[in-house]
Amino acid sequence: MAVYTQLSTETLAGLIARYDVGTLVSAKGIAEGVSNSNWLIETTKARYILTMYERRIDVGELPFFLDLLDHLASEGCPVPGTVHTRTGETSLELDGKALALIEFLPGTSPGHPTPEQAFDAGRTLAGVHRAGGSFPQSRPNPLGSESWAPTLAPYESRLHGIDEKLPPMVETARALATTWPNELPASICHTDLFPDNVLMLGDRVTGLIDFYFACTEAMAYDLAVTHVAWCFDAAGVFRRDVGNALIAGYETARTLSEQEREAMPKLAQGAAMRFIVSRAVDWIETPPTALVTRKDPMDFVRRLQVYEEMGDAAFPWRGEFGTR
Repeated sequence: MAVYTQLSTETLAGLIARYDVGTLVSAKGIAEGVSNSNWLIETTKARYILTMYERRIDVGELPFFLDLLDHLASEGCPVPGTVHTRTGETSLELDGKALALIEFLPGTSPGHPTPEQAFDAGRTLAGVHRAGGSFPQSRPNPLGSESWAPTLAPYESRLHGIDEKLPPMVETARALATTWPNELPASICHTDLFPDNVLMLGDRVTGLIDFYFACTEAMAYDLAVTHVAWCFDAAGVFRRDVGNALIAGYETARTLSEQEREAMPKLAQGAAMRFIVSRAVDWIETPPTALVTRKDPMDFVRRLQVYEEMGDAAFPWRGEFGTR
């Protein structure tokens, strides 16, 4: 989440008036994230999140994302449903940009996830994968393995300005794509489930948010993305207890196949690469006037190296833990 476009109070009040949600009391821009403009909206009835779609999202695909939220919510997953306008629309347009209003869910994102929190996040993610199997729509992953090198390569000459260790990642991306496991079981996946996209009360998940990278993808890859996102502390140290708990929680709702387990080290390296690519491009392309916190791609270079070095030992069914 972020704010790229500034909207006046009058404009925001006019937008909110198109919904049956009461009148606008306050609107606060949300600085986190890198893709869209977001505001925390408070009305005389409740709180909501207003999103203006700025980057990486084809507005023609917006019905997929909003329909997915409604489907998952109807299946009992803790996700925010969309708020429809007085005339039944799920989105609006302002100055050529689409906007949507979604429910506000209680809870806070864990800053330093505990194993217990990771366990419930894994369980909840598996529930999304199960529910996604009955969603009638599909969407290819535009940030899949085949996209990494072509996306990063045009910036190769500028990557050293971020860090001298970053330009070699172009070749690493090519190597990962050539050996990528493409035949794993798939469903609708979140593919961006960082702790800041999970709301919790204590150890219980109350909401999964920001589904705007959702796509049809290998479920084990989505679990690997979450593993990469959750299992390192602020100093970049791998947290095995969190990783093991995440997978254990996941397998309470969906058991991984042996093929998926064998692929997990490669999937984790690819998950790290996906964020190296997007963060490097965002670092270069984000305008200086944007109210947004740029994120360092080198954090994920280091995580990729951890998975390269540890291999199977990063996961609970291999290495020093033996085969279960």
